[in-house]
Parts: sequence; C-alpha cells; structure tokens
Amino acid sequence: MTLKFELTALDGLKDQIPTLPQVDNAAADAARARQDSLTKPPGALGRLEELAIFMAGWQGVEKPVIDKAQALVFAGNHGVCAQGVNPFPQEVTLQMVANFEAGGAAINQLCRANGADLSAIALELDRPTADFTTGPAMSDADTLKALATGASAVDVTAKVLVLGEMGIGNSTVAAALANAVFGGTAHDWVGRGTGSDDQGVERKVSAVSRGVSLHRDASGLGILAALGGREQAAICGAILAARAARIPVILDGFICTAAAAPLFAVDPAFLDHCLVGHRSAEPGHQRLLEALGKAPVLDFDMRLGEGSGAALALGILRSALECHNGMATFAEAGVSGG
Repeated sequence: MTLKFELTALDGLKDQIPTLPQVDNAAADAARARQDSLTKPPGALGRLEELAIFMAGWQGVEKPVIDKAQALVFAGNHGVCAQGVNPFPQEVTLQMVANFEAGGAAINQLCRANGADLSAIALELDRPTADFTTGPAMSDADTLKALATGASAVDVTAKVLVLGEMGIGNSTVAAALANAVFGGTAHDWVGRGTGSDDQGVERKVSAVSRGVSLHRDASGLGILAALGGREQAAICGAILAARAARIPVILDGFICTAAAAPLFAVDPAFLDHCLVGHRSAEPGHQRLLEALGKAPVLDFDMRLGEGSGAALALGILRSALECHNGMATFAEAGVSGG
C-alpha cells in the first residue's frame, strides 16, 4: 500500500504543516512514564529511552513496535559533474544500482541484518540534471516529478522508513544545498566525498561557491530545484509521504541529511519525525547536524552513503523498543525501588 503526498507547486508546501500529523504527546508521556517504571534507574538506558519515547509519540501508542521496516535508496546523476567534481565516472551510479538489485552492496547486508525491506529506485540516470553552476539543476516540473516518485515509493504499512541515496557527484550537491540553506562558505561544507584529491576538493569548492552565488535568490524548495538532484527531491518526497502516514524516518549521513535541508528551510517542523542515523565522516555533517538541531544515533566514522548508517541505526532503534516493551516494571518483578 502506498500513499502519494500531493504537491502541485513548489511554493505550496508552506501551507501543509497544519494538515500533517503531529507527535502524540499523550503517547510519548505514557512511554516516558513506562520508562521510569522499568527495572533500572531512571535514565540508565540513555539514548535508548529517548528513542523509544520518540517512536511512541509518532506511532501514537505507549508500546511502539517495528513489525515492518522499509528502506529506500534513490539514485540520480548530476550535471555538475561537468565541473570535474567526481573522481569516478557517472556510469558507476547505474552499476551500483545493479549491485543493490543483485544484493551485493553494504546496504543489502545491513538491511538483512537489521530487518528492513530494501528497494533501489533509479531516477532517469540517462538524463542527468543540468549543471547548477550555469543554471537551475531542475525545472519545477522535474522537481515535482521526483518528489512524487519518492512519495509514491513509501509503503504506509511500514513502521519506520530508512532513507539513502546513490549518485556520483552528489556530495557536491549536498554541500551546495547545505551552503544555500545555512550559509557560511563552500569550504565549510565541502569534503572529499568518494575520494577527491586536493585539486578535486578545490574544484568542488569552486562549483559550490559559484552555484550558490548564482542561485542566491532561491528559497525553500526553490533551493532544491536550483541546486539539488532527482534523488534529493525523491528523498524529500518520501519524507513528506512518511509524515502524512505517521511513519518515523531514519535519514542516512551527510548527503541524505542535506537533501532534507530545503524542507527545513520551508519549516523546521517538516523534519520533526526524522532521526539521523549516524554522523558522517564528511566534515560538513557535524555543522549540518548542529544547524538542524539533530543528534545522530551513531558515530562510526562511516561515509559510504547508500543508507548504510541509517540501516545500522535501525538495529539500535529495534533494541530500544525491545527494552521498552519487554523489560519488567518494578511492580511486575517484585523489585523494591519503583
């Protein structure tokens, strides 16, 4: 079963927040009270307790469960690669999608280990976006189409959604989106990505600086159209559809988190139902997390993409709920101190 989040114009999103589900504070409070009654000192499970309460608030129940997890990896190609920002050819995007489909990538193993159903969705890989240093990366129509693709891919029977991406050149796109939304300089956001040397990094910095300057008047989802890619737009669409269906989202690292930044620019509340799975080793990610006010679930020095960090965090989320739902209360266990 799928739910399509309808958006007919990029500037129409700001009016959607009041129509979308909000966190159920009563369920979150009930989960918090349960945590305080379990056979442990209050707060002893640290972030696991916070994660269980977060899930309770979005599922609207005291004891949330994950009986079905969905993982989506969106793939796209980028015109900014004309600026020499990518150490690998764009053919690798299609080759990696085939690897996902064959089960041979890291994300396949992590989804299997942590219990998520994985789909890889390629978005017009034979038609890269335009070079954002010379004009908008996408038209409004292209952006809306990619948003709709992402939204329609969400399974509304899932209890959590893991999001990832694949696209040669998209660490440059991520840096540009972050720079456009949160300011600073291109140097603040650009990293080595898949292995750029010093000269490659400088080409990325130059491209981001020129692109952000060219599109400095863009705002909200206009930033996504000006500087983003189809996979970034699809991620935004999936985030919106998940919110409409009350499904919590686990974002992956720098590129996936930066993809969501234009939604934050419209209204930070659009990301209330989102966790960030891990802190990427890309240098801009810590700055981005601080700007978003998000604490990552994990910090494992990962920078692969594919949704790998988010899938790994799913295992932590499952563990949090096992403790929350399965532990005895002081009263049930006959232990003094409750």
